[in-house]
Amino acid sequence: MKSEAKMILDELLERYPALECCEAAIVKAFEFMAESYRNGGKLLLCGNGGSCADADHIVGELMKCFRKKRPISAAEKEGLKAFGPEAEAMAEKLEGALPAISLCGHNALSTAFINDKDPFLVYAQQVEGYGVAGDVLMATSTSGNARNCLYAAQLAKVKGMKVIAMTGSRDSKLSAVADVTIQVPSTETFMIQEYHLPVYHALCAMLEQELF
Repeated sequence: MKSEAKMILDELLERYPALECCEAAIVKAFEFMAESYRNGGKLLLCGNGGSCADADHIVGELMKCFRKKRPISAAEKEGLKAFGPEAEAMAEKLEGALPAISLCGHNALSTAFINDKDPFLVYAQQVEGYGVAGDVLMATSTSGNARNCLYAAQLAKVKGMKVIAMTGSRDSKLSAVADVTIQVPSTETFMIQEYHLPVYHALCAMLEQELF
């Protein structure tokens, strides 16, 4: 981890001292994601309710600039010039992306699979379609026992992916499967969600600092 990314983590713990218990897990989660991105991998995310919204939120921070500029590559800029001035101008507006897919959308696919097969396997089906060895799944569940997230995590492990879980403080079925679990210090749903947000904001900022 570069010193700039470490500074972001230190700032998080300074603002939220209660999260010091999660420091090692946050570092491990960061390392899994950074390694995957360096090797051309991607991040898949899932959750329910507020955690579903968090999955979408994380995608928004990773797929475009978050705290710093992310110019596209010089080769891409040069290639766009061949299409004329408008394409060249487009190159100045596009931003480098860290590939991330929320499994919480895709309404046509999800409702078809729910109707035809099994509602608890909607996320696992998308892991089957999107996931490859070297990718990472981040499954967020305040209880750690959400069946759809658990089944997605189990399949991800079979496919050679790393699994990051974000949960509350209790051990859970998800934490038993995950490669690392960020267990924030609460058992109350809304408080768990309040802790999750600064954790994943820090992770997004750390990844951006490290990879751009």
